[in-house]
Amino acid sequence: MSDIDRECCSVASTVNGDEGVTLLSGLSKEELITIIVDDAKNWLAHDGLWFQAMEKRYGIDEAIAADIEAWRHFTVIEAKRIMERLGMQTGGGIPALVESLKHRLYARLNLQDMIEQSDNRVVFRMLDCRVQSARRRKGLPDFPCKEVGKVEYAEFARTIDPRIQTRCIACPPDAHPDVLWCAWEFVVE
Repeated sequence: MSDIDRECCSVASTVNGDEGVTLLSGLSKEELITIIVDDAKNWLAHDGLWFQAMEKRYGIDEAIAADIEAWRHFTVIEAKRIMERLGMQTGGGIPALVESLKHRLYARLNLQDMIEQSDNRVVFRMLDCRVQSARRRKGLPDFPCKEVGKVEYAEFARTIDPRIQTRCIACPPDAHPDVLWCAWEFVVE
């Protein structure tokens, strides 16, 4: 084992003593990227299966209510972990939000962009949503994710900077142009 390999293994094992982390230390950049994308897909698959199980057992309204509560907490955890990883402090405004949105699990799977960006405003657009695109391919109607999204995006933005206000521009079940699934406006007031 080379000195570099020993150092990588030492660093990986001290992250949290997790053998799974240690196993990653010897992988190439390409292999690590593949794992990150696969992990994001696995997370999304679990999220979808969880929702379907809730819907089957309790109906769509109760499943959405449970999903809202799950996202209310998960999105805050995700935002805090992204901020920690990037060395950000709370209160970074729109620039911090824009950077943080690029690091969400969804960003590994969906095509998104940000337009009309200024120091106090940005519009975030989900151009291709893996969930919605799959539903369309199966001939299913759009999933009505607006109420979940309102909580998800507002809590994420508020965690990045409590001054940020979130407004839904369009999100299913709303009508939306074919070029995007949803759009959200973030403003620092």
